[in-house]
Amino acid sequence: MTDGSGGALRTISITLYTDEFTIKGRLETPHRRVTDALNDTTESYVVLSEATFDEHRSATSLLSAEFAQINLASVLFVVSDEDVKADPALASPRQPEEALISVPPFRVTGQIHVVPERSLRDALGELRGQFIPVTQATYWSDSLGEGRVTATLVAVNHARCQILAPHHEVDPWAGIGMGGAAPVTPPAETPGEPTGW
Repeated sequence: MTDGSGGALRTISITLYTDEFTIKGRLETPHRRVTDALNDTTESYVVLSEATFDEHRSATSLLSAEFAQINLASVLFVVSDEDVKADPALASPRQPEEALISVPPFRVTGQIHVVPERSLRDALGELRGQFIPVTQATYWSDSLGEGRVTATLVAVNHARCQILAPHHEVDPWAGIGMGGAAPVTPPAETPGEPTGW
Protein backbone atom coordinates (compact mmCIF):
# COMPACT_ATOMS: atom_id res chain seq x y z
CA MET A 1 0.00 0.00 0.00
CA THR A 2 1.23 3.52 -0.78
CA ASP A 3 0.20 7.03 0.25
CA GLY A 4 -0.42 8.17 -3.32
CA SER A 5 3.04 9.72 -3.61
CA GLY A 6 4.87 6.42 -4.01
CA GLY A 7 5.83 5.99 -0.32
CA ALA A 8 4.90 2.68 1.32
CA LEU A 9 2.56 3.09 4.27
CA ARG A 10 3.20 1.51 7.66
CA THR A 11 0.89 1.36 10.67
CA ILE A 12 1.94 2.72 14.09
CA SER A 13 0.04 2.05 17.32
CA ILE A 14 -0.09 5.27 19.37
CA THR A 15 -1.79 6.79 22.40
CA LEU A 16 -2.78 10.47 22.37
CA TYR A 17 -3.52 12.52 25.48
CA THR A 18 -5.74 15.61 25.32
CA ASP A 19 -7.14 17.77 28.12
CA GLU A 20 -10.18 15.49 28.35
CA PHE A 21 -9.37 12.14 26.73
CA THR A 22 -6.87 9.32 26.38
CA ILE A 23 -7.19 8.10 22.79
CA LYS A 24 -5.64 4.91 21.44
CA GLY A 25 -5.51 3.92 17.79
CA ARG A 26 -3.49 3.04 14.74
CA LEU A 27 -1.96 5.66 12.44
CA GLU A 28 -1.04 4.95 8.82
CA THR A 29 1.99 6.91 7.66
CA PRO A 30 4.84 6.70 5.14
CA HIS A 31 7.26 7.91 7.84
CA ARG A 32 9.55 5.72 9.94
CA ARG A 33 9.06 7.70 13.17
CA VAL A 34 5.89 8.98 14.82
CA THR A 35 7.36 12.47 15.36
CA ASP A 36 8.02 12.76 11.61
CA ALA A 37 4.44 11.66 10.92
CA LEU A 38 3.13 14.36 13.27
CA ASN A 39 5.47 17.16 12.18
CA ASP A 40 5.44 16.60 8.44
CA THR A 41 1.69 16.54 7.96
CA THR A 42 0.12 19.52 6.20
CA GLU A 43 -3.19 18.79 7.91
CA SER A 44 -4.35 20.03 11.31
CA TYR A 45 -5.57 16.55 12.21
CA VAL A 46 -4.72 12.86 12.01
CA VAL A 47 -7.08 9.99 11.25
CA LEU A 48 -6.79 6.88 13.45
CA SER A 49 -8.24 3.45 12.84
CA GLU A 50 -9.45 1.11 15.61
CA ALA A 51 -9.78 4.12 17.89
CA THR A 52 -10.85 4.02 21.55
CA PHE A 53 -11.62 7.01 23.79
CA ASP A 54 -11.32 7.07 27.58
CA GLU A 55 -12.52 10.29 29.23
CA HIS A 56 -10.44 11.48 32.19
CA ARG A 57 -12.21 11.18 35.58
CA SER A 58 -15.08 9.24 33.98
CA ALA A 59 -16.42 5.90 35.17
CA THR A 60 -18.26 5.23 31.90
CA SER A 61 -17.17 2.52 29.47
CA LEU A 62 -14.69 3.10 26.70
CA LEU A 63 -16.03 4.51 23.46
CA SER A 64 -14.72 3.06 20.23
CA ALA A 65 -14.88 3.79 16.51
CA GLU A 66 -13.58 2.16 13.37
CA PHE A 67 -12.06 5.51 12.36
CA ALA A 68 -11.68 8.87 14.14
CA GLN A 69 -10.26 12.27 13.16
CA ILE A 70 -8.24 13.86 15.99
CA ASN A 71 -7.49 17.60 16.10
CA LEU A 72 -3.70 17.89 16.59
CA ALA A 73 -4.02 21.30 18.31
CA SER A 74 -5.96 19.58 21.12
CA VAL A 75 -3.27 16.93 21.68
CA LEU A 76 -0.97 17.43 24.68
CA PHE A 77 1.38 14.58 23.77
CA VAL A 78 1.56 11.31 21.87
CA VAL A 79 3.03 8.09 23.25
CA SER A 80 4.70 5.37 21.17
CA ASP A 81 6.65 2.35 22.38
CA GLU A 82 8.26 1.74 18.99
CA ASP A 83 12.01 2.29 19.19
CA VAL A 84 12.68 3.58 15.67
CA LYS A 85 15.99 5.35 15.12
CA ALA A 86 16.45 8.22 12.69
CA ASP A 87 17.82 7.40 9.26
CA PRO A 88 21.61 7.90 9.69
CA ALA A 89 21.81 9.37 6.19
CA LEU A 90 19.30 12.09 7.10
CA ALA A 91 19.92 12.61 10.82
CA SER A 92 21.86 15.61 12.09
CA PRO A 93 24.15 15.16 15.13
CA ARG A 94 22.28 15.51 18.43
CA GLN A 95 23.10 15.04 22.08
CA PRO A 96 20.61 14.03 24.79
CA GLU A 97 19.76 16.38 27.67
CA GLU A 98 17.49 15.54 30.60
CA ALA A 99 14.42 17.78 30.61
CA LEU A 100 11.22 18.44 32.54
CA ILE A 101 8.21 19.50 30.46
CA SER A 102 5.01 20.89 31.95
CA VAL A 103 2.02 20.31 29.69
CA PRO A 104 -0.90 20.69 32.12
CA PRO A 105 -2.39 18.66 33.62
CA PHE A 106 0.60 16.37 32.89
CA ARG A 107 4.34 16.48 33.45
CA VAL A 108 6.89 14.69 31.29
CA THR A 109 10.55 13.97 32.05
CA GLY A 110 13.10 12.37 29.75
CA GLN A 111 15.74 13.12 27.16
CA ILE A 112 15.36 15.82 24.54
CA HIS A 113 17.91 15.83 21.73
CA VAL A 114 19.65 19.10 21.00
CA VAL A 115 22.41 20.38 18.72
CA PRO A 116 25.80 19.68 20.35
CA GLU A 117 28.42 22.28 21.21
CA ARG A 118 25.79 24.87 22.10
CA SER A 119 24.94 26.29 25.48
CA LEU A 120 21.77 24.68 26.82
CA ARG A 121 20.08 28.09 26.65
CA ASP A 122 20.84 28.36 22.91
CA ALA A 123 19.94 24.71 22.31
CA LEU A 124 16.50 25.19 23.90
CA GLY A 125 15.95 28.24 21.70
CA GLU A 126 16.68 26.14 18.62
CA LEU A 127 14.09 23.42 19.30
CA ARG A 128 11.77 23.27 16.30
CA GLY A 129 8.73 21.31 15.22
CA GLN A 130 5.15 21.14 16.44
CA PHE A 131 5.90 17.90 18.33
CA ILE A 132 9.16 17.54 20.27
CA PRO A 133 10.42 13.97 20.79
CA VAL A 134 11.29 12.97 24.37
CA THR A 135 12.99 9.58 24.71
CA GLN A 136 13.31 7.36 27.82
CA ALA A 137 10.31 9.32 29.01
CA THR A 138 8.14 9.26 32.13
CA TYR A 139 4.76 11.03 32.32
CA TRP A 140 2.16 11.49 35.06
CA SER A 141 -0.60 13.76 36.35
CA ASP A 142 -1.06 14.43 40.06
CA SER A 143 -4.29 16.36 39.51
CA LEU A 144 -5.85 13.50 37.50
CA GLY A 145 -4.46 10.82 39.83
CA GLU A 146 -2.48 9.30 36.95
CA GLY A 147 0.62 7.49 38.24
CA ARG A 148 4.02 7.52 36.57
CA VAL A 149 4.22 5.66 33.26
CA THR A 150 7.40 5.08 31.27
CA ALA A 151 7.59 5.01 27.47
CA THR A 152 10.22 4.69 24.77
CA LEU A 153 9.00 7.91 23.15
CA VAL A 154 6.68 10.77 24.08
CA ALA A 155 6.09 13.44 21.40
CA VAL A 156 5.05 16.62 23.22
CA ASN A 157 3.00 19.33 21.50
CA HIS A 158 5.37 22.34 21.60
CA ALA A 159 2.49 24.84 21.51
CA ARG A 160 0.91 23.30 24.62
CA CYS A 161 4.11 23.30 26.74
CA GLN A 162 4.11 25.81 29.59
CA ILE A 163 7.62 24.98 30.83
CA LEU A 164 10.52 23.15 29.18
CA ALA A 165 13.61 23.15 31.37
CA PRO A 166 16.74 21.13 32.20
CA HIS A 167 16.03 18.52 34.83
CA HIS A 168 18.06 16.35 37.20
CA GLU A 169 16.54 13.62 39.35
CA VAL A 170 17.33 14.10 43.04
CA ASP A 171 17.19 11.18 45.47
CA PRO A 172 15.34 12.50 48.55
CA TRP A 173 16.95 9.75 50.68
CA ALA A 174 20.52 10.48 49.60
CA GLY A 175 22.82 11.00 52.57
CA ILE A 176 20.49 9.35 55.08
CA GLY A 177 21.99 6.38 56.95
CA MET A 178 20.62 2.85 56.83
CA GLY A 179 18.85 3.41 60.17
CA GLY A 180 16.72 6.12 58.57
CA ALA A 181 17.73 8.99 60.87
CA ALA A 182 21.01 10.63 61.70
CA PRO A 183 22.51 9.50 65.01
CA VAL A 184 21.69 11.71 67.98
CA THR A 185 24.54 12.90 70.16
CA PRO A 186 23.57 13.08 73.85
CA PRO A 187 23.96 16.45 75.55
CA ALA A 188 27.04 17.10 77.63
CA GLU A 189 26.54 16.17 81.29
CA THR A 190 26.22 19.10 83.70
CA PRO A 191 27.78 18.39 87.11
CA GLY A 192 25.17 17.62 89.73
CA GLU A 193 22.31 17.14 87.20
CA PRO A 194 21.02 13.90 85.66
CA THR A 195 21.47 13.69 81.92
CA GLY A 196 18.29 11.71 81.25
CA TRP A 197 20.26 9.14 79.18
